[in-house]
Amino acid sequence: MSSTSYAVLAKARAKYGKFLTDRDYTNILACQSVPEVMVYLKSHTHFASVLSEVNERDVHRGRLEMLLRQYLFNEFDTLCRYDSSVSAGFSRYVVEKTEVEQIIRFLILLNSNSTEKFIFQFPAFLSKHTELDVYKLANAHDYNEFLSALANTSYYDVLKIYKPDEKGRLPVSDMENKLYAKIFHHMLDLINKKTKGREREELLALFRTINDYGIFSRILRLKKYYDLPPEIIKTYMLPEYSSLSPRLINKMCEAESSAEVFSIMQSTGSGRLIGKIGYKYASDISPRVQFRLAKKNIHFSNSPAVVMVSFMLLSETELMNVICLIEGIRYKLDQKTIQSMLIH
Repeated sequence: MSSTSYAVLAKARAKYGKFLTDRDYTNILACQSVPEVMVYLKSHTHFASVLSEVNERDVHRGRLEMLLRQYLFNEFDTLCRYDSSVSAGFSRYVVEKTEVEQIIRFLILLNSNSTEKFIFQFPAFLSKHTELDVYKLANAHDYNEFLSALANTSYYDVLKIYKPDEKGRLPVSDMENKLYAKIFHHMLDLINKKTKGREREELLALFRTINDYGIFSRILRLKKYYDLPPEIIKTYMLPEYSSLSPRLINKMCEAESSAEVFSIMQSTGSGRLIGKIGYKYASDISPRVQFRLAKKNIHFSNSPAVVMVSFMLLSETELMNVICLIEGIRYKLDQKTIQSMLIH
């Protein structure tokens, strides 16, 4: 292993060692107000530097989340500089994932005629890294103007096939599926071209398992909340990026109940993790599995690329925990309810 590879492993594990501990979570849960949470985060955690200029008595949730996401992005970007073999690709994956999130957010706002809100929540730190024309996108008022804003990006060809229906609404779920298929394809192409041996096996296993649970969660959601027929649900899947067979995915899509979907999933190799993670809601399963896999990898993997990706996944989980804590305390939820939503 090269010296740069050792540096990635050491740096990632050192950064992970500064994450919030069980004691930190207990102390934050004991806080009685958001200002108290902010004082604790600024005084006792690795978020101190990014929160130093935030007035704890005037915390705006949107600005706070943006600052924390910028911090997360910078941490990962810094880590990527230690290993040039795959770092550029992983760094680009993070950018593409954020771009897709923003495109989907814009489409949802377009469906509700609220596009004027887009620019106020756009992560400013992304502007230096993105191929999106943020100004043009923020001033788009219809789908044609939106497409025009994406004309010089790789997303244009994916989205140009869509048109609003007679009510002016767009099939956002289908569009989201195609966009994520695009970045999954880029990631797997990178893994296959830039890695080999055990490192490649570990990365492919990680991303495929994550997508397995993405498929599982999406089937449950589409059945429960949208009551869609199996033939429609099947169109929202990404089986080519999964370890689940098309036959098994079809079987879950055609299941008559959530319990049957669970039973089918738990009969698979990756599905056996469901019984090991401890969850309260079905929507918790996918992120908890992702957390379990990433935590195991960051401790035991000797692959720099696997450790880098695991660090990214764990950072995202911690960020959502912090936001969950702040929102839970803001709205006076009891400690047990907030605790049940945390993943750590």
